[in-house]
Amino acid sequence: MYKFLILFLGVFLVACEKAPPAEVPVAQTLTREANGYYCLMTVVYHDGPKGQIILDDGKVLWFTSVRDTISFTLSPEEPKNIAAIYVNDMADADWEKPGFDNWIDAHTAWYVLGSNKAGGMGAPETVPFSTKAKAEVFVAKHGGTIHKFDAIPKDYIVKTAS
Repeated sequence: MYKFLILFLGVFLVACEKAPPAEVPVAQTLTREANGYYCLMTVVYHDGPKGQIILDDGKVLWFTSVRDTISFTLSPEEPKNIAAIYVNDMADADWEKPGFDNWIDAHTAWYVLGSNKAGGMGAPETVPFSTKAKAEVFVAKHGGTIHKFDAIPKDYIVKTAS
């Protein structure tokens, strides 16, 4: 009986010590004051989809391309205290003006790699979509292949980021 009581109390105390899951911060509206993390240029002046990474301390890092956004997550030199990653949903966006508030969670997006569309700095882009169907329509028009976030070949991101 005592063993059961001690076991129960031990499990109860361990469960109580667990921190509640952190709330995921919401995407921020892109403004003309947002500068690219790597290039320090005004993000809104670049074509193609953009990205934002929100760190645990609330700091928002802006990127002129989705490729650069993903590259940040792969770099061993960059912070790993990432609370959220958002990318423009290009499902109904204009390439020259992809939007200020059409953000989707980067981990749930469908990405087109290898299309004929260049990103924010004129380099090959990783184009995000909220649905696979919209990504397929884009591929039919602009070429490329479709991937989920965790299946994007790392050498594609690193090769095109340099």
